[in-house]
Amino acid sequence: MTTQGERTPTPGEGQEGRAGQRTGEGAGIGEGTGRRPGRRPGGRRTAGWIVMVGVVVAGGWIITRPMPGDYIPGLGPSTKDSAGTPPVVGTPPPRTDPEGLNVDNYFPAQRVVEAAGYKARRNGVRQGENCAETLQDRAQDPLKDSGCQAYLTVSFSGQDRPVLSSVTLLRFADQAAAARAAEALRAKPGAVAFILADATTAPALPAAGGKQGGEPRVEAVGHYVTVTSSRIGDGRSAAPTPTGTGAPTTPAPASTPTGTAPSAEQSLDEATRAISYVAGSPFVWM
Repeated sequence: MTTQGERTPTPGEGQEGRAGQRTGEGAGIGEGTGRRPGRRPGGRRTAGWIVMVGVVVAGGWIITRPMPGDYIPGLGPSTKDSAGTPPVVGTPPPRTDPEGLNVDNYFPAQRVVEAAGYKARRNGVRQGENCAETLQDRAQDPLKDSGCQAYLTVSFSGQDRPVLSSVTLLRFADQAAAARAAEALRAKPGAVAFILADATTAPALPAAGGKQGGEPRVEAVGHYVTVTSSRIGDGRSAAPTPTGTGAPTTPAPASTPTGTAPSAEQSLDEATRAISYVAGSPFVWM
C-alpha cells in the first residue's frame, strides 16, 4: 500500500535506496554502505566437524579392538610382549570354521589363567588336524578310527610354584564319539604327549615315576575331550623319590613350621584340576 507522492519500489532497485531510508531508524551495521555484515562460523558447522571427527575415531576403535595384554587399548601389545609371545607350532584353523580350536580365542598369550586359587600363564602351543600328532607313541594309537577332527595342545607354567602343565583338546563330530575316545585314553595313561614351554615334546616318564609325573586327567566335555597332566620343574623329568639308600638329587619343596606347604603330589593335582577345568569350560554346552 502506498500513499500519495510515494511509488512502489521496483524489483530492479538495489540495497542502497532501501538502506538509505532506514539509516535514521536504527538500521544494522553496514546497511548504509550497501555491504552485508561479515558472517561468522555458525554453530551447525562446528557441530558437523565434531560429528565427523567422532565417526573417524569410533571407526578406528572398532578396527583396532582392544586385546588382552595391550599397553594402550586397541594399539596391540608392546614390543616387549610381542617379542615374548609363546611359540605356536602347526597350522591354525581357518577363520571360517566356527568351532576352530584357535588358541588365542581360548588362551590369550598375555592373560593369566586362574582357577581355584591356582595361577598359570600360557607357554608353547601345538595345533593341527592330524590328532595322531598328539600321541607319545604313534605305534600305539588309541585314537585310531575315533573320528578326531582337530587338536590343540597348550603348555602352562605355574605363577607361584614350579609346576608345568600340558593340556590337549581334541574335537570330535559328536558327544558319543568323544565319550568313546575318552574311555580309550583313560585305558592308556600317558598315551598323549606332554609338551614343554617351547612347544617341543617332553620325553616319556619312566614307569617308576608314579604320581611324581602327575596323574593325567581325561574329561569328555560336549563333543570335545581334554587330557591334562602336570610335572614338577621344567617338565622334562619327574622328581625322584627316595629309595632309602640316599638323598634325592632334586630337593623336595621346603615345608613350613606349620606344615601348610603342599607336597609335590598335591601341587601337581591342584594344577591338573585347575587347568583341566579352564580348558573344558568353553565346551560345556557344545
